[in-house]
Amino acid sequence: MRILLVEDDALLGDGLRAGLRQLGFNVDWVRDGQAAERELRAASHDAAVLDLGLPMKDGMEVLAAARAEGVKLPVLVLTARDALSERIRGLDLGADDYVLKPVDLHELAARLRALVRRAHGMPEQQLALDGVVLDPAKRLVTLEGEPVALSAREFDVLHALMLADGRVLSREQLEQRIYGWGQEVESNAVEVHVHHLRRKLKPSLIQTVRGIGYAIARAASP
Repeated sequence: MRILLVEDDALLGDGLRAGLRQLGFNVDWVRDGQAAERELRAASHDAAVLDLGLPMKDGMEVLAAARAEGVKLPVLVLTARDALSERIRGLDLGADDYVLKPVDLHELAARLRALVRRAHGMPEQQLALDGVVLDPAKRLVTLEGEPVALSAREFDVLHALMLADGRVLSREQLEQRIYGWGQEVESNAVEVHVHHLRRKLKPSLIQTVRGIGYAIARAASP
């Protein structure tokens, strides 16, 4: 799961990025409102964590502009602005969640997973299909009840495809979901990950749509 972190405080931003990465998220970090606006438009993330007190452009303005342009990316506002009027304004402008600093890292991760699930119409924590169950919180995959050892990249590819719920994802879209900025991507990396997933799980689980990408059959809740 790839997250956009918008935070101008260097110490806090570095801590959040490191902590979320340890919990299995790919995190891209920007520090001002103009950069945030640009990345929200790019639609290459699964969710965003947005501070409000930003240089260049206030977070409320960033949020309002993004929603006015039709950006549907789930946005969690993380801020020290605790006035009720500010919370109401943020939610009315299109925030999907509004959390006050300081926040427990595990709670933040859980809220982000919940936002992404809801954005894909999947209220259940686990995703399941044909004996394969994926638990994003535990980063655990089982096949017929038995745990399956996957690499971090293999898990992320499977998670992205199960969230897509039958929609075809191109190689480029999968690369965007599993690699952050500055990470080297080999030209056949996605193909290799898919090959390993088919071998470890079921050969028929992931379908190749020739010339387009990959898809997985509709995921059902367990």
